[in-house]
Amino acid sequence: MAKTATFGVLHLGTSFGVGYALTGSVALAGAITFVEPAVNTVVHYFFDKLWDQRLARRASASMAST
Repeated sequence: MAKTATFGVLHLGTSFGVGYALTGSVALAGAITFVEPAVNTVVHYFFDKLWDQRLARRASASMAST
Protein backbone atom coordinates (compact mmCIF):
# COMPACT_ATOMS: atom_id res chain seq x y z
CA MET A 1 0.00 0.00 0.00
CA ALA A 2 2.93 2.36 0.61
CA LYS A 3 3.96 2.08 -3.04
CA THR A 4 0.42 2.87 -4.13
CA ALA A 5 0.18 5.87 -1.78
CA THR A 6 3.52 7.24 -3.02
CA PHE A 7 2.37 6.82 -6.62
CA GLY A 8 -0.83 8.68 -5.70
CA VAL A 9 1.06 11.69 -4.33
CA LEU A 10 3.25 11.82 -7.44
CA HIS A 11 0.19 11.56 -9.63
CA LEU A 12 -1.50 14.44 -7.78
CA GLY A 13 1.36 16.80 -8.61
CA THR A 14 1.48 15.68 -12.21
CA SER A 15 -2.27 15.93 -12.59
CA PHE A 16 -2.40 19.45 -11.19
CA GLY A 17 0.45 20.60 -13.43
CA VAL A 18 -1.11 19.15 -16.57
CA GLY A 19 -4.60 20.39 -15.63
CA TYR A 20 -3.33 23.90 -15.00
CA ALA A 21 -1.22 23.92 -18.19
CA LEU A 22 -4.24 22.88 -20.26
CA THR A 23 -6.89 25.06 -18.62
CA GLY A 24 -5.06 27.96 -16.97
CA SER A 25 -7.54 27.60 -14.13
CA VAL A 26 -6.51 26.71 -10.58
CA ALA A 27 -10.10 25.65 -9.81
CA LEU A 28 -10.37 23.27 -12.77
CA ALA A 29 -6.86 21.95 -12.22
CA GLY A 30 -7.74 21.34 -8.57
CA ALA A 31 -10.89 19.46 -9.51
CA ILE A 32 -8.98 17.34 -12.00
CA THR A 33 -6.27 16.80 -9.42
CA PHE A 34 -8.56 15.26 -6.82
CA VAL A 35 -10.98 13.30 -8.99
CA GLU A 36 -8.95 11.56 -11.69
CA PRO A 37 -5.87 10.60 -9.62
CA ALA A 38 -7.99 9.37 -6.73
CA VAL A 39 -9.84 7.02 -9.05
CA ASN A 40 -6.61 6.06 -10.82
CA THR A 41 -4.88 5.26 -7.51
CA VAL A 42 -7.66 2.88 -6.49
CA VAL A 43 -7.58 1.24 -9.92
CA HIS A 44 -3.78 0.90 -9.67
CA TYR A 45 -4.03 -0.81 -6.27
CA PHE A 46 -6.47 -3.42 -7.56
CA PHE A 47 -4.51 -3.83 -10.78
CA ASP A 48 -1.40 -4.70 -8.72
CA LYS A 49 -3.40 -7.23 -6.70
CA LEU A 50 -4.79 -8.88 -9.85
CA TRP A 51 -1.38 -8.88 -11.50
CA ASP A 52 0.19 -10.59 -8.47
CA GLN A 53 -2.59 -13.21 -8.48
CA ARG A 54 -1.95 -13.84 -12.17
CA LEU A 55 1.76 -14.32 -11.55
CA ALA A 56 1.03 -16.68 -8.65
CA ARG A 57 -1.33 -18.76 -10.82
CA ARG A 58 1.28 -19.00 -13.57
CA ALA A 59 3.98 -20.04 -11.09
CA SER A 60 1.65 -22.62 -9.57
CA ALA A 61 0.72 -24.02 -12.99
CA SER A 62 4.38 -24.14 -14.00
CA MET A 63 5.31 -26.07 -10.86
CA ALA A 64 2.41 -28.50 -11.35
CA SER A 65 3.50 -29.34 -14.89
CA THR A 66 7.07 -30.23 -13.89
